[in-house]
Amino acid sequence: MAFFQPDKLPSLMVAPNGARKVKKDHPEVPLTIKETVEVAKNCFEAGAKAIHLHVRNDKGEHVLDAGLYKEALKELEFQVPNMHIQVTTEAIGKYSPDDMRKLAYDVTPPGTSIGTSELIPSRKPTIEDIKLYRYLTEAGTKIQHILYNPDDIDLLIDLLKKSEIPVDGVWCLFVIGHYSGKISYPKKIPEFIEKMRANSVNFDWSICAFGKEEMSCLEKAVSLGGKIRVGFENSLFMPDGEIAPDNHSKIKAVNKLFNLS
Repeated sequence: MAFFQPDKLPSLMVAPNGARKVKKDHPEVPLTIKETVEVAKNCFEAGAKAIHLHVRNDKGEHVLDAGLYKEALKELEFQVPNMHIQVTTEAIGKYSPDDMRKLAYDVTPPGTSIGTSELIPSRKPTIEDIKLYRYLTEAGTKIQHILYNPDDIDLLIDLLKKSEIPVDGVWCLFVIGHYSGKISYPKKIPEFIEKMRANSVNFDWSICAFGKEEMSCLEKAVSLGGKIRVGFENSLFMPDGEIAPDNHSKIKAVNKLFNLS
């Protein structure tokens, strides 16, 4: 059995838990591998063709733990063989760039998300960053580059060129807003697109957004030809403004709204 690795970024990805939400935020936030696998199965059936994967330790805390990721990957590969699985390297202020790189090397997953500015806080790619990107690319890992503001596009292009990796068509996620409450404004999305145009590059891009403003951002992204990532990591709200009963109900509603399947 081989992991599913599509050539193009899936139109709809689920991010069911993230690094921060726990059961007190919503009882259907998956914390264990068993719960996450069940959510993945349901979300795949609802239309999500990829999952942004976080694992938690016994205390429910976000961890960059290679053993847990390998366990989750093995089970997901068996249960949802046609779903792309993306392992996060998110630092959340807890892990260093060295920790992020180590996880990527130790797991060598089918897909991974890397916050470019988290990996390179100096904004000057080092030889270790270049080695990592070359290694993952040669290994066939699908990297989705997490970009928090348009200037991160300049940093990513610099990294890719120094790594001798083609720039056009790379997978990116534009983060609109912030989990802490920074408002997700739809007007921020065109700023990323303008930065791409200024650099004469064409990314395969999607967005995520937060809270009640999420839906208007999703609408804007789809209208501009982008793709979307949704789930409890980013927002608990359904398109009608009600709290979602679970991740797959939200995926089903969003999929139907935007006709993504």
